[in-house]
Amino acid sequence: MNLHRKGRAALVLALVAVVGMAFRVSWNALRDVARAIGADSTAALLYPFVVDGLMALALVATLVLTDRADKRFALRVLAAYTLASLVLNYVHGLVPELHGGSVDWGRLADWDPANWALVLLATSLPVGSIYFGSDLVAKVLHHRPIEPAPITVTVDTATKRSTSDLGESTPAPVPAADLPAALPAPVVIDLVKPVESMPVRAVAAESARPRRATGRVPAAARSSRPARTAEQLLDEARSATADWSDQDLTAEGIRKAVHTSPAKARVLRDTLRGERSTAPVDAVA
Repeated sequence: MNLHRKGRAALVLALVAVVGMAFRVSWNALRDVARAIGADSTAALLYPFVVDGLMALALVATLVLTDRADKRFALRVLAAYTLASLVLNYVHGLVPELHGGSVDWGRLADWDPANWALVLLATSLPVGSIYFGSDLVAKVLHHRPIEPAPITVTVDTATKRSTSDLGESTPAPVPAADLPAALPAPVVIDLVKPVESMPVRAVAAESARPRRATGRVPAAARSSRPARTAEQLLDEARSATADWSDQDLTAEGIRKAVHTSPAKARVLRDTLRGERSTAPVDAVA
């Protein structure tokens, strides 16, 4: 790494030395051209910095800028001023009078159209340096370098093992028990045989939604009272409602008296009402 840095530093120093010597050679020609177009001694001394200095500025801007359009603009400025400096150096070599300063003022070529073009080129370079140099500096100052995205390295820690390396085989998944589409309709048990004169029908309520299967009721929640048969319920209802009137003989009253379900209470009510309605007929017979 240290050797690499030294090599880069030596390359940069060599480039600076070559550019400095090339600027010294071009500086002599551009100074004489500036004197020929009417510049004084101070302006002629600074004239090479205007042309070749902008070339260096455009080169730096090309290296710094990352936007494609800005980089293309900096390259065009560099190419234009390089070509202009080359033309003026070429004219300096063709006109020996420029070396001694004995050329007529404003005369860079014997042919008038060529002379006008050369004078226009030499006098427009300082103005172009002000415009293009300011634009390049503004682009560099407003330039925001693109930060490289962080490189994330993913380490694959997964290990591949053969079936013989495993301690035990993976148990097969337990299939889920298939639930029935719908539970069967509840079985309706008639508590008593309906009387012939007044038949009693018990209709089970059908539900569109299947009932959920519940767990087993714990022993502590079960009732301590033993289950009663239909005949026992009917006997209790008869004894409890013996002195009731027909209006008081309701399913809710029977349910509270014998402590049974609403469905059985309705069956008991209909049975007791049927017995009361047939009692006078039996007595007359």
